Amino acid sequence: MEVSDKDIRRAAMDLLARREHSFHELREKLVYRYSYADPVPVLEQLKEEGLQSDERFLESYIRSRSAKGYGPVRIRSELRRKGLNDELVSEFLPVDDDIWLEIAKSLRRRKFGDELPQGTKEKSKQYRFLAQRGFTGSQISICLRR
Repeated sequence: MEVSDKDIRRAAMDLLARREHSFHELREKLVYRYSYADPVPVLEQLKEEGLQSDERFLESYIRSRSAKGYGPVRIRSELRRKGLNDELVSEFLPVDDDIWLEIAKSLRRRKFGDELPQGTKEKSKQYRFLAQRGFTGSQISICLRR
């Protein structure tokens, strides 16, 4: 069965209409759907036309994941798996931004209440929780201090 560039473009546009996708992510989905066709030329054209943008995808993804309480370490790792290079991610994802500390504090408060942890066991539990969510050690330490 022959697939035209028009079919690939339509499929890519359908995916992009639902949400932003990285170039790598779109390519993987299209290769899966049309394993016998090369979607890269079509995707390059979409990129040139401004219909696909890794920068827009990054902004959208970081906003979404941070709103759900995930920290910069985890978000960076997820973006790497989505095929984005570290230079571009670093441009859009500042690790030392104060907003991450506020997100960590808010998340800790929602999960464990207003009281700071008293014993070592409780501190360790809260530290592990925030670390799994992707916050740095220094952000977590500041968050757990009196």
